[in-house]
Amino acid sequence: MKGSLFGKKIIFYIAIILVWQAIDTANVWPDNIFPSPIEVAEDLVYGISDGSLFYGIGTSMLRLIIGLSIAISGGLILGIFMARVETVNQTIGSLVLGLQSIPSIAWVPLAILWFGLTDSGIIFVTAIGAIFAVTINTYTGVKNIDPSYIEAARNMGAKGSQLVTTVLIPAAFPYMISGFKQGWAFAWRGVIGAELLFSFLGLGFLLNVGRQLNDVSQVIAMMLVIMGIGILIDGFVFKKLEYKVMSRWGLR
Repeated sequence: MKGSLFGKKIIFYIAIILVWQAIDTANVWPDNIFPSPIEVAEDLVYGISDGSLFYGIGTSMLRLIIGLSIAISGGLILGIFMARVETVNQTIGSLVLGLQSIPSIAWVPLAILWFGLTDSGIIFVTAIGAIFAVTINTYTGVKNIDPSYIEAARNMGAKGSQLVTTVLIPAAFPYMISGFKQGWAFAWRGVIGAELLFSFLGLGFLLNVGRQLNDVSQVIAMMLVIMGIGILIDGFVFKKLEYKVMSRWGLR
């Protein structure tokens, strides 16, 4: 079954490339606007050969990991406090809902003013773009825990941090996984968007270089790399983790 599904995906993407090549061959648009798959592939090969592609991927991924780690840590703490302390929920909770509506890219001007054109500014944008999704999903997960579980744990002597680590987090984990998945998506968009405007290394920087040089094939090549990384991380990290958690909780 999995092999059949994989085969269908391969056929689908090959069909896209063939249609793409057919449009290029028909000269519907000039090459400087709509490059062929071969030209895009050549840009990728060049980026691999001179090492710039690997350096860009490594730089972006490092920023992503740091920013997402900050977002997950902060989101878990804030979400649990919102769920367990009503005053926090009524005050900070309303602020979180409002801040979540701000796109990651809108934080870039503030990041530049606060941190300058540095890694810290890009990491800030990455973290701030993801933290609210993690917070809200953590809050939802903790609020949906059966109160009898918490009461039983308290009767057995669990309290404080022990109650959080042994009851609240495990019970709310299926919701948290959804928050981590959303947070990763927002963080990935945030790091690329910040690199575009910071013009400071990374895949977003390479994307912007292509724009400045009017090199459409490089722009498309970097977009494909960004998309490919997104598909790989979602498929090999979050989907597998989500499946294990759902199976563990009997939700599949």
